[in-house]
Amino acid sequence: MELRQLDNGFELIQNELVVLVHSYDNPAFFVGIGNEKIEIYRGNFSIEDAVQERIPLRHSRIEDDAVYLSYDHNTPVLLCLHFEKLTERDAKLTIDSQHSQLNRFWVRVNAKENDKVWGCGEQMSYFNLRGRHFPLWTSEPGVGRDKTTEITFLSDKYNKAGGDYYHTNYPQPTFISSQHYACHVNSTAYSDFDFRHSNYHELHTWEIPESIEFYTDTTFLNIVEKLSLRFGRQPKLPEWIYNGVILGLKGGEENSFSRMENAVNRGVKVAGLWSEDWAGIRQTSFGKRLFWDWKWSTKRYPNLDRKIRELKQKNIRFLAYISPYLCEDGELYPIAKELGLFALNKKGEVALVDFGEFNCGVLDFTNEKTRSWVKSEIIQKNMLDLGISGWMADFGEYLPTEDLYLHNGVDAKLMHNAWPSLWASVNAEAVAERGLTGEIMFFMRSGFSGSQKYCPMLWAGDQCVDFSRHDGLNTVICGALSSGLLGNAYHHSDIGGYTSLFGNRRTKEVFERWVDMAAFTPMMRTHEGNRPDENFQFDQDVNTIEHLARMTRIYCHLTPYLKSLVDEAGMKGYPVQRPLFVHFEHDFNTYDIQDQYMYGNDLLVAPVHKKDVTEWTVYLPAGETWVHLWNAQEIQGGQSITVPAPIGKTPVFYRRNSQWRGLFEEIKNIS
Repeated sequence: MELRQLDNGFELIQNELVVLVHSYDNPAFFVGIGNEKIEIYRGNFSIEDAVQERIPLRHSRIEDDAVYLSYDHNTPVLLCLHFEKLTERDAKLTIDSQHSQLNRFWVRVNAKENDKVWGCGEQMSYFNLRGRHFPLWTSEPGVGRDKTTEITFLSDKYNKAGGDYYHTNYPQPTFISSQHYACHVNSTAYSDFDFRHSNYHELHTWEIPESIEFYTDTTFLNIVEKLSLRFGRQPKLPEWIYNGVILGLKGGEENSFSRMENAVNRGVKVAGLWSEDWAGIRQTSFGKRLFWDWKWSTKRYPNLDRKIRELKQKNIRFLAYISPYLCEDGELYPIAKELGLFALNKKGEVALVDFGEFNCGVLDFTNEKTRSWVKSEIIQKNMLDLGISGWMADFGEYLPTEDLYLHNGVDAKLMHNAWPSLWASVNAEAVAERGLTGEIMFFMRSGFSGSQKYCPMLWAGDQCVDFSRHDGLNTVICGALSSGLLGNAYHHSDIGGYTSLFGNRRTKEVFERWVDMAAFTPMMRTHEGNRPDENFQFDQDVNTIEHLARMTRIYCHLTPYLKSLVDEAGMKGYPVQRPLFVHFEHDFNTYDIQDQYMYGNDLLVAPVHKKDVTEWTVYLPAGETWVHLWNAQEIQGGQSITVPAPIGKTPVFYRRNSQWRGLFEEIKNIS
């Protein structure tokens, strides 16, 4: 990777790959001044920008490894770029602004018309990002996420919560190009990456970023390995995860534990019981919500300490739920307020956030005192000391940007995207301080650059309880693939989905198809949804319990293979669920596939994500002979085939020469 001077500019080049080129006539760098308007409503954001000035930095001057950029040779220097070679293939451009008022930045990275682009965090609608632009701002993803559908229309109308294709809990200003390079913009500001132009990608941020990083290599897997080192790698999965499904059950002690015991008696392999209502509930128009006061509700779970010990004796763990907020009508809120642990408004009062018919204070993680208190008094004392083995570390997307002041003095507009990583770090540090890293499993939906280092497991957030194109079962596959390329090795979802609104109800078919996919992911976990009483649950039907039991047996049977993938993730950062193209770069038919995935190197999984289906079309990559998992039929790759796809036999294939063939062959006999 080198910085090469041209007659009227410069270029960043790796061998024959021109990553960035800047000239007087075609500048790559622009700066400007803008005024934004950001409004929040229950985690959904309305964002507008008024650009006052956009200046092309046409003139460049190179001295040693520094580039000085200005409008022309007679005007002051506005940016200084310092070129740093990280390795022979990788480089960083550190950016120094020479004008304090500049708060808008654009850079154009080289592209070809037929390029593919992937990444930008966890993207749920489109895996190949080419042809669209992607605002990068952590938020609620929205309901339906498709402006042409009734459910999105109604969600927008009544709750401002419909969302769109680019809304995500976990954005990240990082992408990988099919030209075998990755680009990362080192900024937490609002960004918009535009991949609609034929010969360049325009990356826009609402600040002058600290740096831009480029990573190149000969294979996509090598690039993934580099990115996983850059952002950090997760610890290994806990051993108890391999014991089966984590059953999400709430409704109090008697209901949760009795239903779990019934599942075990029916043959379901259970690794954990996840009772998110361990701290209590409140009823809202959205459904039953949790009481955000992170301490054991002895009223709802009177014998929880004893029950947790009994579960551990059976090698079943108990999991709970927390968020980085405290409700103002809880017991912990006045304590935290007295200690000065909350973010404040301009009046010096606690800045309250509306979470849907109840208000909460924002715990200020830029204050070390807050971090220490949350770790010791909530996570360690109220959870770990109780024997809790994991939890959903929810939210992280709601940090308001107006009338909110943080301890570190940084503008909330710049801290908003950073918040999920700060929240993840508090959880990870609390666990590490007790020496329980790799034993405790907390999982998150929110994220940003650096979350990988702290968050041991992603969860795909709140999908609708259906097969919808932009918010259903298929979106969690896309989310796993896009986030996995950026160093997130482990991903899973709510089995059956979560969001049930406006008459949309989970069916038996949706739940069972979701189970089929989940058996071939790193972690299986069910969820009752936001309106449990109105949606199908696994134990409402004898056949469904039997189906879940069988698929948990298949999940457990694959433990040796999954453990090998976990080892690989630790050594190389490879995700467990991978895009087909990382193993079949020569087969360009794989580059746009977002509803199939490689489960490691040897298994290809193509989950059924449409209703009333009895057969399914699958693309098998070229250069390999594939074996159908359920009937042992051998099929030459490089073609699409249609196979029977009954519930319980989602299309799965393995490489004929796999070292794991014996393990895979035994699956078809599991009943």
